[in-house]
Amino acid sequence: MSNERPNYLLAGWSMLRAMRVRRPRPAGSGVVDHGGLSGILDVLASSGVPGLASQRPQIAGYVADIAAVDPDDLSRDEALAFWLNLYNAGALDLAARTAVQDQRSVLRVPGGFRRPWVRIAGEDLSLDDIEHGKVRRFRDPRIHAALVCGSASCPTLRYEPYLGSELDNQLDDQMRAFLAAGAVRYDVQSERLELSRILKWYGADFVYPDRMPALILARKRAIAAAVEPWLDPELEGVADRASIGFQTYDWTLACNIA
Repeated sequence: MSNERPNYLLAGWSMLRAMRVRRPRPAGSGVVDHGGLSGILDVLASSGVPGLASQRPQIAGYVADIAAVDPDDLSRDEALAFWLNLYNAGALDLAARTAVQDQRSVLRVPGGFRRPWVRIAGEDLSLDDIEHGKVRRFRDPRIHAALVCGSASCPTLRYEPYLGSELDNQLDDQMRAFLAAGAVRYDVQSERLELSRILKWYGADFVYPDRMPALILARKRAIAAAVEPWLDPELEGVADRASIGFQTYDWTLACNIA
């Protein structure tokens, strides 16, 4: 397990800076073709992270294609799918850069999340800008199971792009898969519930979705109760009786795929 740790002061500052970007205001009916991302995901599924290095031109091509779109000309679900796919494409490129540089963690690439990376509708945006200034402002906490960061403890990447026409089902499925894959671990003997650290960092988004991006802290038990709808039915009510803690986060380079 990697002992890499993010600089939480810089991460918090980057999150606050992301609030300066324009709030998404999708009000159109356009549809975006995300077929370019499908091929990249196929290569990742068959070749793993080492295969990503060969896909950097394809990633750049896909990003260039969709960067010509103004996401505010899309419907709400199409726009959210646009931002999710764009972020994940950037995270895959960051993972590829990490592998090429023979680094063990995406945190080893200076400014990987904070430096401007793409220009969309006249705005220069970093990955942090996209996550905190765009995606989280759609006020759907399930996005935290959909965004990937190229690390072992991040959610499993879907083998397909997000699509506006299928988004609600995709996000529900992704949330259930994320929790079932280890984001929530319950030990029956000790009655101990261990939650992914992602749920600590962004737990308030689940407890107070109408306030997303929520910059306040939420209680552990409230977070556990908020994610219960996506848990195995056998764990119903466990948040009321279990002791609750958070798992450590492994930043080792990895891109798991569903």
